[in-house]
Amino acid sequence: MVDYLQRAKFFRTKKRLGQNFLINGEVISDILDYANISKDDTVLEIGPGVGFVTEQLVKYAKKVIAVELDEEAIKELEKLDADNLEIIHSDILKTDLSELTDEKIKVVANIPYYITSPIIAHLLGEIDDLDNKNRKKITDIILMVQEEVARRIVATPKSASKQYGLLTILSQFWADCSIIRLVGRKSFYPAPKVNSALVSLKVNVEPRLKLTDYAHFRKTIKSAFSQRRKTLKNCLVNSGFDKTKVTKAILKMNLDENIRGEKLTIEEFGTLSELLLKNEF
Repeated sequence: MVDYLQRAKFFRTKKRLGQNFLINGEVISDILDYANISKDDTVLEIGPGVGFVTEQLVKYAKKVIAVELDEEAIKELEKLDADNLEIIHSDILKTDLSELTDEKIKVVANIPYYITSPIIAHLLGEIDDLDNKNRKKITDIILMVQEEVARRIVATPKSASKQYGLLTILSQFWADCSIIRLVGRKSFYPAPKVNSALVSLKVNVEPRLKLTDYAHFRKTIKSAFSQRRKTLKNCLVNSGFDKTKVTKAILKMNLDENIRGEKLTIEEFGTLSELLLKNEF
């Protein structure tokens, strides 16, 4: 067995970069299994760190493109000396994936938890970003995230309070999302203060809903979640939607007048957005 812990200890991790290296061989093996990497695949690895996952990926993939911000980590990655490994010294949030390769890509990422939401938005594009260049490149995303965030990604209106929200809708609007497995703190060095989970996002070519105006849909959702303790009606009205229209739309959808935004499915939000666009209904 590879002693990842001893190898990780040789490297001085940087708190400011949110570095926690995955040292559990079983979890690394699961990442490879669930990503289903083959010699036909080009893999983008975000935040490879010192390369514990990378050194396995290069064995199975046609090509691995590793995007890493930390110069010292890059020196470690260069020691892998694999012909099918391309190392890019860059911030993933400033990287245009369409410029990296002509191939479709699978994304594997053990990312700093404090930038999880921006990274998901960068990979998938926003709800109204129908022609996002990054998303069009990706077939699958295997992501290591904080367990709490994983629960939000796969949430439904029936989930525990505060789990279902903007991140849920963004993720599920463009991808089929599932939790692969939970990952304990001791699977990392240094151990984070929270439990983690491995999530799968299978990216869809088409958005989840066919709508007249996607920017309006995004505005509707953003408004609905703008004040968590207020009703859907109050949130929408406070965000500038016409009170009469909001009342009529909620009535037409047979919803409780005091319903909150987190109780609506993505499809119901679509219906609501379309109704609010109409002049008369």
